[in-house]
Amino acid sequence: MKKIFLIILILILCFTSFISVSLMLAKPDTDVSQELTTEIITTEIISSENRNEETIQAKEEPTTIQVKEDTSDHSIYDESYESATASDSYISDIPEYEGDPYIKINDNIPFFTEEEKKNKESFESYSDLDSLGRCGIAYANLSKDLMPSEDRGEIGDIKPSGWHTVKYPEVIVDNYLYNRSHLIAYSLAGENANEKNLITGTRYLNQETMQIFELQVLDYLRNTDNHVLYRVTPLYKDDNLLASGVEMEAWSVEDNGKGICFNVYCFNVQPGIEIDYSNGESHLSTEENYSGVDRSIDDNSSSVDRGAEVNETDDSQKTDDSQIEDDSQETAADYIVNTNTKKIHRTTCSSISDMAEHNKMYYTGTLEELISQGYIPCKICLNGY
Repeated sequence: MKKIFLIILILILCFTSFISVSLMLAKPDTDVSQELTTEIITTEIISSENRNEETIQAKEEPTTIQVKEDTSDHSIYDESYESATASDSYISDIPEYEGDPYIKINDNIPFFTEEEKKNKESFESYSDLDSLGRCGIAYANLSKDLMPSEDRGEIGDIKPSGWHTVKYPEVIVDNYLYNRSHLIAYSLAGENANEKNLITGTRYLNQETMQIFELQVLDYLRNTDNHVLYRVTPLYKDDNLLASGVEMEAWSVEDNGKGICFNVYCFNVQPGIEIDYSNGESHLSTEENYSGVDRSIDDNSSSVDRGAEVNETDDSQKTDDSQIEDDSQETAADYIVNTNTKKIHRTTCSSISDMAEHNKMYYTGTLEELISQGYIPCKICLNGY
């Protein structure tokens, strides 16, 4: 009986021990499983948080607008034309005068919008003078309708900003440094004594440089019934009273620029003269390499009526560019041909002063006749032909 009791007791103890060991072995597995589960959940949360953080960081990073690189001479018109041309940054992009009377801007393409180029209605518009009394933009859609039907009147009472009446007979053939220079030539729009259209321009700018392009437009208008979108913008540095130069743009409307298309900057300079652009004062140049009189203007030569004039106390001392007028009825023009280089020049071309007298051939007739004879138009005074 005792043996049976002992056997039962031993079996109970063995069973109890087995259960305890089983429980002890099972618990670590649960903890590991829980730990693994916890680790997975934690990893997912961290990963999710990282993704959210990356998303937030990406959203918070500011957008960078890539500004189109300026591949043209002066294509900086992100805002309105007027505000852009009035900025100092615009004129700072223009190189200093180094002997060429003008430079091309934007590959010689004007900045008119596509909408502007579609306009076939004649108009003209002139900006108000600014607080310093300076002219702004002169803008027109030129046609025969706007061309003058009467002789130009006096403009001597107008004194544009930077004006001085000063003579330099040593270097200027007709003495006077400054002209009252029309932004849009009188022959193109018939504007006479309009102070919004008159700046202080050197003789060189007025009669030598701007005239190259004005004559192109004038010839085109006379020979077609088309319109020419035309804009002239004087550019000033800081508060200077005298413009450093003018930008001239033109586009023939009906033929989509085939007849007339240019965008140039003309320097307001005078060879042999140094100018203070802040106030218009001037003096003879001290450069040793400059000598001689600027004889680029011949009093008997043909030219567009730019309407320049100087005002002296003695009326007999007045010089009026209307005396050097391009008659609108004229069917032929005079040219000077360099028989050595075979180049055709206007009588106002600056190259003539450097031409040997024995190489000059004076020709009365049309440009087409000279070209048919094998002569070549000068790239300066007959640019575009």
